Amino acid sequence: MTDFLAAPVATIAFCWRLARRDGVTLGFTTHDRDLTIDGLVYRSAPGMLPSAIRMESGLDADVMDVSGALTSDAITEGDLATGRWDGARVEIFAVDWEEPNAEKLRLGRGELGAVSTEVLRFTAELKGPAAMLDRPVSEMTSPECRARFGDRRCRVDLAQHQRMSSVVALIDDRTITIADSEPAANSYAYGRLRWIDGGNSGLISAILSSDGDRLTLREAPPFAVQPGAHIELTQGCDRLFATCRDRFANAENFRGEPHLPGNDLLTRYPGAG
Repeated sequence: MTDFLAAPVATIAFCWRLARRDGVTLGFTTHDRDLTIDGLVYRSAPGMLPSAIRMESGLDADVMDVSGALTSDAITEGDLATGRWDGARVEIFAVDWEEPNAEKLRLGRGELGAVSTEVLRFTAELKGPAAMLDRPVSEMTSPECRARFGDRRCRVDLAQHQRMSSVVALIDDRTITIADSEPAANSYAYGRLRWIDGGNSGLISAILSSDGDRLTLREAPPFAVQPGAHIELTQGCDRLFATCRDRFANAENFRGEPHLPGNDLLTRYPGAG
């Protein structure tokens, strides 16, 4: 137990450290003044409140809620709606605001889950490390690859299949033309487009299909796209064995069972009804 909790006069401040997947890190505190802890400035945010924090030694998933007021210079409603904070790493702890760098009482950590917004307020679910135990222990067989394209199981070097380009024109809200043609037919299908600048900067859009210099996105970007916007393109994979073997020469790392018979094998026998 930290010493400042036993002090006759309480000097406790709650702190939140939020790190987005794009590298943006913010700090907030319930204290009425900003605190600097380990080089990060924790802005005074009295509107942010945690729900009851329960710490257990069992295997139940640790889940808590954090609510707060939306501010234009920190967590905005637009950022929440477009998913910039999805999966952000969160650490919640308490400190002595008189000596914030002396001791920390860690109260919870994990990732942001479901986020809901109301009028000028938001509520976010915090999933602790134990929530990972809710995932399946073993994988199910599948004719398609279970690896994510370019991850450590796939082992395809994504750097060889990425390209910087820019938007030339907008055909409709989901279709754009780019400055460079694709290296092969429909090579960007199932791939991703990362917006480098503009209102969508940092966001990623899934690519549905490609045809020459034309890309069709799965969904319209959250914000308007202007011609000239810079983008990063990553080729996609349909997770089929033939694609893995012929296009990427990566058959030895294919994480599926393309030759495993399915239930349709029963219908191949004479007399099967």
